[in-house]
Amino acid sequence: MTEKITFPQDFLWGTATSSYQIEGAWDEDGKGESIWDRFSHTPGRISDQSTGDVTCDHYHRWQQDLDLMQDLGLQAYRFSIAWPRILPDGRGRVNQAGLDFYDRLVDGLLARGVTPFVTLYHWDLPQALQDEGGWPVRNAAEAFVGYADVVSARLGDRVKHWITHNEPWVAAFLGYGMGIHAPGIQDFQQAVAASHHLLLSHGWAVPVIRGNSEGANVGITLDLTDVAPASPSPQDYAAAREMDGFLNRWFLDPIFGRRYPADVIEWFGRVHNARMDFIQDGDMEVIAAPLDFLGVNYYTRTVARGASSDNLPPTVSTDDSEFTEMGWEVAPRSLFRLLNRLHFDYQPRNIYITENGAAFPDKVCKEGHVHDDRRLAYIKAHLKAAHDAIECGAPLRGYFVWSFMDNFEWSFGYTKRFGIVYVDFETQQRIVKESGKWYSKVIAQNGFED
Repeated sequence: MTEKITFPQDFLWGTATSSYQIEGAWDEDGKGESIWDRFSHTPGRISDQSTGDVTCDHYHRWQQDLDLMQDLGLQAYRFSIAWPRILPDGRGRVNQAGLDFYDRLVDGLLARGVTPFVTLYHWDLPQALQDEGGWPVRNAAEAFVGYADVVSARLGDRVKHWITHNEPWVAAFLGYGMGIHAPGIQDFQQAVAASHHLLLSHGWAVPVIRGNSEGANVGITLDLTDVAPASPSPQDYAAAREMDGFLNRWFLDPIFGRRYPADVIEWFGRVHNARMDFIQDGDMEVIAAPLDFLGVNYYTRTVARGASSDNLPPTVSTDDSEFTEMGWEVAPRSLFRLLNRLHFDYQPRNIYITENGAAFPDKVCKEGHVHDDRRLAYIKAHLKAAHDAIECGAPLRGYFVWSFMDNFEWSFGYTKRFGIVYVDFETQQRIVKESGKWYSKVIAQNGFED
């Protein structure tokens, strides 16, 4: 017997992208260099030796892409602004051509009945600011506020949904701690300082955006996970607590006015010899600026195992799990647990799932279709989990599938496809995948049959 799952009347259905991953035109119309331009142009950094120089060529094909969004019935589109396209030097001189591009994009969305959700920072820091030290230096946070002011002053009359940062954990710890992402630095002390200045810049920018955009809803997007112990052992429970502190509470606690968690500060100092001497008086109050919503990017859960004599890895998954092309376990019930945890522990006013999706090895069949049944099943299962969380009281207001189309997947280059729209990167042809067609029906019906 099938069950009809219906979402709340005002639930918002969208999709998401980011500037560096789709725009291309990396050095056109006065745009400055970003840390991802520099990173991808450095040999050995990207797995397939590619760059984001062209990617989906969205900078030139945006009207075609917006027409496709309209055809699919998308109600909202979350995209990011390329900071160096607006301020080539990170601060000071404004590049009007860059602002004009996003001005046209916003107008184009509104003309097609699509609500714009603007992310101000999705990892493409101007290289000029990185040359001054980047996010580990307080100056970067100050420069971000100036950038947020310029963009919100231009677009704030029409854009009413703003996200300051996308996944500051990734920007800080993959960019400055592990060196997997731009700028490719391996220094844990710099990573911790970067995490603080990302949050500080967020707190400073919130009132600026509200001042420029009357009636705006302002939030931040965190990449969050449900952390489970591998067994009931005290060692595994302790490992899960530690991992939850590092991946979740390090950002959630200060944003919601609880300051940095003491156990994580102790762990950073003991394991990484990290100092917290970059915090200044008043910083924590700034970071806790009241939010209109919390953006949640969820892809997988984390299973934690404590240190043991047999040298098993610190994180594991069960043997019978399904995994995506990224090696991430498919765990939709963990999304249900995460949303409820956020609701009951932190009580955000509103929550949006700002990213959720999966990479699978998509191929175009001879009839010209892309049958991505596994992605369709992934999205469906996660939407079911999200609906169950709403039934439990979680204030979930919308869902943005990641991503609108296949794109440059950071250090993986073009080897991973997340889109509900297939992109042939040689011809720039777009093909709506079966998951995209199904998602379009879900939007039209505000639900689906399970």
